[in-house]
Amino acid sequence: MTLTLTVSDEVRALAPGFTHLAIEAHGLVNGPSSEASSTLLDEAARRLAARLDGRAPHEDPHMAAWRAAYTAFGSKPNRTRNSAEALARRALADGGLPRVNLLVDLYNAVSVAHLIPVGGEDLDLIQGGMRLVRATGEEDFVTVAAGEEAVEHPDAGEVVWSDGAGVTCRRWNWRQGPRTRLTGDTTSALFLLESLAPMPVADVGAAGAELAELLEKFSPGARIEVRAPESAG
Repeated sequence: MTLTLTVSDEVRALAPGFTHLAIEAHGLVNGPSSEASSTLLDEAARRLAARLDGRAPHEDPHMAAWRAAYTAFGSKPNRTRNSAEALARRALADGGLPRVNLLVDLYNAVSVAHLIPVGGEDLDLIQGGMRLVRATGEEDFVTVAAGEEAVEHPDAGEVVWSDGAGVTCRRWNWRQGPRTRLTGDTTSALFLLESLAPMPVADVGAAGAELAELLEKFSPGARIEVRAPESAG
């Protein structure tokens, strides 16, 4: 894997049960959501409902662990939910999951089916390596507000992913910035699956294997490298 991923000691101390798995893919083909990707999202929602068996997403032990981690760095988990819980709530609602584009649909389906936060970054738009750190509060996070580009700053102590140009995702995996998101022009991408104890590391690996298989299916001939899960412990 050519991209360097670093987890700071401060984040490791905050969440010693943190594990992440990275997939680097080149030669991808993206495009609009399709009937096939829509079917995957619908099936993921059914798998989620079976997994929860009548519980709300936040009652799942893995989601409860993420809520505790968010609280530990000063975020309110009822207002800023981790990406998996937010997607799960949408999957169970009447409107269902959003259809974004082919690549985003694939990783959203895996996120919902396995109830694990999954993100995707355009490798060609990342500057330098990526770091998971606790913010100073002075970093730039470029986003869009009222249709125009705007610069925000994370809260001091907030857990963020960042590269050489600034923050790429706020509140760990709550909100991705538009600068590195996957678009119709994306051909190389980094997919990041993130878990906390009590999710077994083997379950993280299974989710990663499923995503890699989907990427190969929807982008035949793509070069895909799966990095073994890395624990913060």
